[in-house]
Amino acid sequence: MSGLLPSETDGRAGEDDGDVRVLPLEDDEAARLINCLSSDTARATLSALQDRSATASELADSVGTSLQNVRHHLENLRDADLVRIVGTRYSVKGREMKVYAPARESFVVCVGDPPEDDPGYE
Repeated sequence: MSGLLPSETDGRAGEDDGDVRVLPLEDDEAARLINCLSSDTARATLSALQDRSATASELADSVGTSLQNVRHHLENLRDADLVRIVGTRYSVKGREMKVYAPARESFVVCVGDPPEDDPGYE
């Protein structure tokens, strides 16, 4: 949707302090991540957000699917702590739209135990 009014966020709002989230394969959170990312649409949506923050309607256009489908996957991505709401924009009609961005830049799911001195392991 072009023609949006100024937003409360600018640039790449998904940046964090650079920490990498490392999860063992057996972890419940790793299972949520894997289940969430098993969908092509979810992966395409998350990939699109790596380039820039966007509204659900912008993502639907970018990914080539329905708004309802993108909203479903955004909810799953938020539940898995992969995406967060970073602000709002307003449509030409004055409707408030949430702006989404990645929650973190990186995560790793590993098999086996990471070294005990690994600072990125949660």
